[in-house]
Amino acid sequence: MNHAPTVGYEEDVGARSTIRVVSHTSVPLLLRNQPYFFQQSQETLYIIWGPAKKMNREKVGTTYQALLNVMETYPHLQIYTLTEEKMAYCDDIFQNETGKNRMKSGSFLSTGWFTMILAMELCEQICVFGMVSDSAGWSGGRLDECKMYLMHERARRAGHRFITEKAIFSRWAKRRNIIFTHPSWAGG
Repeated sequence: MNHAPTVGYEEDVGARSTIRVVSHTSVPLLLRNQPYFFQQSQETLYIIWGPAKKMNREKVGTTYQALLNVMETYPHLQIYTLTEEKMAYCDDIFQNETGKNRMKSGSFLSTGWFTMILAMELCEQICVFGMVSDSAGWSGGRLDECKMYLMHERARRAGHRFITEKAIFSRWAKRRNIIFTHPSWAGG
């Protein structure tokens, strides 16, 4: 997802990325490392998601324009964007699962959310590498991830509901063929 590396993790995630789901906010990070993402990984299919103001084709949103420019340099690239309808569909799933309107609750969906929905539509089995559960708690390093997750979960606006999303993924794993590994956690 986004700009996560695969080099050095081949034993766990394979030697290539067939599909890479990317947030509009991570597109600049891909552009900073074009040789890796667009030359070395030529077979990768990119699915970019983001709000209409960034992804608009008619008014040429800033992210969409950046994608057009990179396609001129690398015409072999396979880049697709989520439609406004698909974005609304993902919002609807969030509301159906939580009972909360995403916009009114001040929530931002994560790239993991969009990736999981696309994976459930495309794959019979999903193996998720490196996602911690909704109940994980830890600290260390410069960024205390547990505090960051809680801060986002409690934010009145502009919060990624990572804990809520993971609880939903756990429920989905009980009904679908979804496995979580490194770390392994309940639900899949």
